[in-house]
Amino acid sequence: MFEHQPVVRTTEGTVRGFVDRATAVFRGIPYARPPVGALRFRAPAPPERWEGVRAACEFGPRVPQSGPLPADPSPRGTDWLTLNVCTPDPGRAGLAVLVWLHGGGYISGNSGDPLYDPVALARAGLVVVSVNYRVGAEGFAHLDGVPANRAFLDQIAALTWVRHNIARFGGDPDRVTVAGQSAGAGSVAALLTMDRARGLFRRAIAHSVPGNLCTPALASEVTVELARLAGTAPTAAALAETDPWRLAAAVTDLGTALPQYLPRWGRLAASGIATVPVVDGDVLPSAPWSALASRRAEGVDLLVGHTRDEFRLFSVLSGRHGTFTGEEARRCLELFAPPSAPAGYDAARPNATPSDLLEAVSSDALFRIPSLHLAEANATGGGTSYLFELALSARAMDGALGACHGLDLPLAFATLNSPMGAHFLGTPPAPEAVQASRELQEAWARFTTTGDPGWPAFNPSHQLTRILDTTSTTARYPQQTSRDIWAGHPLTAYDLL
Repeated sequence: MFEHQPVVRTTEGTVRGFVDRATAVFRGIPYARPPVGALRFRAPAPPERWEGVRAACEFGPRVPQSGPLPADPSPRGTDWLTLNVCTPDPGRAGLAVLVWLHGGGYISGNSGDPLYDPVALARAGLVVVSVNYRVGAEGFAHLDGVPANRAFLDQIAALTWVRHNIARFGGDPDRVTVAGQSAGAGSVAALLTMDRARGLFRRAIAHSVPGNLCTPALASEVTVELARLAGTAPTAAALAETDPWRLAAAVTDLGTALPQYLPRWGRLAASGIATVPVVDGDVLPSAPWSALASRRAEGVDLLVGHTRDEFRLFSVLSGRHGTFTGEEARRCLELFAPPSAPAGYDAARPNATPSDLLEAVSSDALFRIPSLHLAEANATGGGTSYLFELALSARAMDGALGACHGLDLPLAFATLNSPMGAHFLGTPPAPEAVQASRELQEAWARFTTTGDPGWPAFNPSHQLTRILDTTSTTARYPQQTSRDIWAGHPLTAYDLL
C-alpha cells in the first residue's frame, strides 16, 4: 500500500497527494503552462519544472465559464491546464487507465465537479485521470494566426502527460482509455480522427456524442459577434487584451441572443451554443463520422451510447416541456432533420404532440444519431463498437425528465448521492438505479481493462445494443425509425445559410 501522504515524482517535479477512501489522490497537477499573456490563444506549452515537493491536494482553477451557471466558488487563477489522478496504489504497475474529459456544451465544466468523483472507479481497479481544458472562446473561438480547436490541443497535451507519467502512479501507458460525455464525448470523437492523438490512447468511451461542429466561415462570423459584445476587435491580439472572464461573459450574452441569428446561422443558432469545434482542415481535418467511415482514420475499441430522452433535460429546464407549438416543431424539422424526415417522423408518431415531435427530432439530431453513426463509422473504419441506450427514467419531477441527457453520469461514476445524482435519482436512490449504476460502472471497468463491456459488439447488420433499464436487455437498436430516417444522410458541419 501507500503512505498517508503519497508522493510521486513526475517528469516536471515531485507531487504530494492525500488518501481518500483507500485510494491515492493527486489534484491540480499542471500538464501545460497557463495559457495567458503571450500564450493566450496559443497551443499549450509544456509545463515548467519545479524544485522540492508540490502539494497536489486542491483542484486547479476553473477555466472561465459561460452559460446560465451559479456563481463560481473556485479561485479565479490562470493555471487552468491541470489534471487530477486517482489511483488504487501508486506502487502498483500495469493498471488500466481512464482519462476523463468533462462535458458542458463546450462552454463550461470542470474536472472537480463532485459528479465526477473518481474513487469508486479507482477502487474498481482503474487509474482515473480527469482533465481541465479550455472551453468557450478560450478553447474554440476561430481566430486568424492562432490554432483552431485549442481545447483539443489541450486534451492531447494532457494525454501526452499521461503517456510520460502514468506509470509512476501505477498505470499502464499502453492501456489508456479516453472517455467523455456530451462535449467530452464530442472531444473523444474528434480525438479518434486526429493524427496528433494517434498512439496516446487505446480505447474510447463516448456518451451522448453531440453533432454540433461548424465551418470556418460560420465560426469566423461568431468571432466577430463575440468581439462586438466584448467591445473589441475580432483579432487574436485584441481579444488577448480582454479579460478572460469578460470574454466568457460575452459567450453567455451571445448564447442568449442566438435566436436573432437564425436566418444567417441556422442550426448553430438553434442549437443554443455558438462556440463549438471547427472543422478547420488542420487540427480537426474533417468530421469524425466521415473520417472513420472513409477509413481516413483507424477505428478503435469504442464504447458509445446515448439516453432515450436526450433533449428532455433541456425542454424541462427551459420550462418548455409540453408547450412547443406546431410551428416550432416544423422549424426544428426543417433545420436539423434530413429532407425526407417530416413524413417519416409523422408516420412513426401519428399521435405525437408538437412537443413530442420537437423532442424526438432534437434528441436525434443533437445526440442520438451522432452517437449511433459514430458506432457505425468506427466499425466501418476497422474498430470494434459497443452500443448502449439508457432507458431508465429519472425520479426527479415525478418522472418528467425521463431518461434524459446526463442521467448516465452519476450511474457510471457511482455518484448517486452527489448533488446532481440526488437531483436526478432521489435520496436514497431506488434499487433499480443502484443496479443500473453497478452495471454501467462494471461495463466501464471491464471495457477499460479488456476492451469488452460485457455484451456483444455492434455492427450495422445485427445492431445489437445494450438497453440499460430496470431490467437490462440486449436487443436490436431500439430507435429504428430514427435510424431509418437518417440512413444515407451523413452528419455535416453547421454552415451559414
